[in-house]
Amino acid sequence: MNLSRARRTDIAFPLRIDARGRTAEAGYDDHVRDMIEQLLFTSPGERVMRPDFGCGLLDLVFAPNSPELAATLHLSVQAALQRWLGDVITAESLDVESEDNVVRVRLVYEVLRTGTRRDDAFEGPEGPERRGAA
Repeated sequence: MNLSRARRTDIAFPLRIDARGRTAEAGYDDHVRDMIEQLLFTSPGERVMRPDFGCGLLDLVFAPNSPELAATLHLSVQAALQRWLGDVITAESLDVESEDNVVRVRLVYEVLRTGTRRDDAFEGPEGPERRGAA
């Protein structure tokens, strides 16, 4: 078997069962989007085997809005994207805003492997109704 031609399989996030009764899969570009979402809304210390993974974005949700908070959020997200996904994406534009108990991130990026340019919005914390979980 030629390993360079092996089909890549990425599991969809959140984990779910597809119409065939199998683990749902995602295309590579969608998988990259899922990785970004996981990075944004994971707090450092949350993952046992990778305690430094995440960007601490949700830790600042209830902090009073200020220019300093906006700068902190932006820097935190930018640093985490570079550290954890710098070999997967190139961030072109990043906008982070916090209002009430919601954080919104708009990211324009290029997926390096496919050359696809994406403009995605992420919002958290999110309830199960937003991601289709039961």
